[in-house]
Amino acid sequence: MKYFVSVGAREIEVEVDGDHVVAAGQRVTAVLTTIPGSPVRQLLMDGRSVALPIEPAGAGRWAVTLHGERRELDVVDARTRHIRSLTGEDRKAAGPANLVAPMPGLVVRIQVEAGDDVPAGAPVVVLEAMKMENQLKAAGPGRVAVVRVQPGQAVDKGQVLLEFAAPAP
Repeated sequence: MKYFVSVGAREIEVEVDGDHVVAAGQRVTAVLTTIPGSPVRQLLMDGRSVALPIEPAGAGRWAVTLHGERRELDVVDARTRHIRSLTGEDRKAAGPANLVAPMPGLVVRIQVEAGDDVPAGAPVVVLEAMKMENQLKAAGPGRVAVVRVQPGQAVDKGQVLLEFAAPAP
């Protein structure tokens, strides 16, 4: 089965045939299993094992955390992609996304201020969860419009930490 995975502005074509996967033209052996009672999936890829917290984020959208970095993925099969192209649903909303807490935790540091222009992938907030510091990064380029938290503040999963606007011209 063929899927199209969008990560930010990048789209990757993925074809799955049993435990054989071709992603971006590269063939690997991969098995993804669920760890019961948790959002964590175990990915065994070409003999390497990786634990991936994966949570649903809406129809065809998934939030995946790897090495403390959370990314939102849009995953559609070829049929859904074709239908979206016909109905215009494949057009993404313009503008940068707000940064939300991927888990409950404590804000340790805020590395930006309102008015700062940040590139995609720039570290913006450090969040402590389960005695580990997690560096949260900007999903795309943008200008910090509002900082909604402060160091020492406890936050809930999904709480907006920073609001972004389009970067300055």
